[in-house]
Formats: sequence, structure tokens, C-alpha cells
Amino acid sequence: MPNKITGGKPGPGRPKGSPNKVTAAAKEVIAQAAESLGGHQRLVEWAKEDPLNERAFWATIYPKLIPVQVSGEGGGPITLAFAWLPPQS
Repeated sequence: MPNKITGGKPGPGRPKGSPNKVTAAAKEVIAQAAESLGGHQRLVEWAKEDPLNERAFWATIYPKLIPVQVSGEGGGPITLAFAWLPPQS
């Protein structure tokens, strides 16, 4: 698809694997704000204030630490095995 501005081919874009500068800057600002609000100790206090807060922590905050991509042994695909068991009478 031709470039709308120059009429030529589009540029190569950001190199694969390079970090997004805006995302990195936003994460840094959020981390600074979290520290100013009391850091990890305040997060623990907030979670303990109400069962709904603790539920929100485990359901929405903590899962963000879990890797998005999961792979099998040696980095390969995950192998699933299913067994059908007949109903017991």
C-alpha cells in the first residue's frame, strides 16, 4: 500500500522487539504514583480493608503478573491428552 504522504512505500516502522516509549513512560509515572500513595504496604492495607478489595486484587491485579504466553516443555507447544470415561451405572 503506498504511503499517503510521500506516495512511496511505507517506512519499516518500529523494529520488532523494541519497547514502546509511551508505554514505558506511562508505566514509570504509575509506579511513581503508587510509591507516593504508600507503595506495597498501602496496597496490602487496601486489600485487607474489605473482602471485595481482596477479591479485586486476586482477580484483576495479581493475574497481570502471569505470563501471557504459555509454552510446553523446552519452549514447544503444549500437549493435551484427553481420555473419555464411560458413565458409571
